[in-house]
Amino acid sequence: MLQLDLNRYRCALFDLDGVVFDSESQYSVFWRKECHRYHPDQPGLEQRIKGMALTEIFSTFFGDVRAEWGDITERLNAWEQAMRYEYVAGFESFLAMLRQHGVKTAVVTSSNRAKMESVYAQHGDGFKGMFDVIMTAEDFDRSKPDPDCYLKGMARLGCTAEQTLVFEDSINGLKAGRDSGATLIGLATTNPADVVKEYTPIIIKDYT
Repeated sequence: MLQLDLNRYRCALFDLDGVVFDSESQYSVFWRKECHRYHPDQPGLEQRIKGMALTEIFSTFFGDVRAEWGDITERLNAWEQAMRYEYVAGFESFLAMLRQHGVKTAVVTSSNRAKMESVYAQHGDGFKGMFDVIMTAEDFDRSKPDPDCYLKGMARLGCTAEQTLVFEDSINGLKAGRDSGATLIGLATTNPADVVKEYTPIIIKDYT
C-alpha cells in the first residue's frame, strides 16, 4: 500500500492520460495507425512518442511529412472527441483525500487546450474544480522528457521539489518527473512495472 507523509508533501502534480484517465491505450491505437501510415519501417514508434506534446511529436518524428501535419491534427482532434475519459480506479477518492489534507493539486499534461475541451465536455465543470491548476502544452517551453512542465507546475503552486509528488506513467513522463527532483510515483498503466521501476521504486497499478 502506498504510504504518504502528508506533513511533508504540499503539492501533487498529475499527468493526464494513463494517470488521471485510463485512456492511454486509446492513444496507442491512434498513433499506431498514424506511425504505420507514414513510417512503416519503424515498428513501435507509437511507444516512443508517449508523453510528448503534439508539436514535439511532429518536429521530432514527422518532420519529413510536414505537409501532412494538418491532416494528422484533424484526425487526432476527431479521435479525441470520440474518446472515453474514464478515471483510473480510485483516482477521485484519492484526490479528495489529498485535498482534505491541504495538498494542492494540478494536472500537468502535454495535451493541448483543444483536447481538454473534449475532457470538459464529458466531465463538465466538475473536473476543473477537482484541481487548483490545469496546465497544458501551451504553458510549457519544452516537452517531456524535459522536466520544464513539472518545474513550472511547482512554481505555479508555490512548492519546492522536496514538497512535491509527481504521478506519471509514460517513459518520457517518468524521465521528466524524475529529473524535476520531486518524489516520483509511477503508474503501471501504460508500461509494465519492470519498466517503470527503472525510473522510480514507488509503483502503483491504480489508486485503490
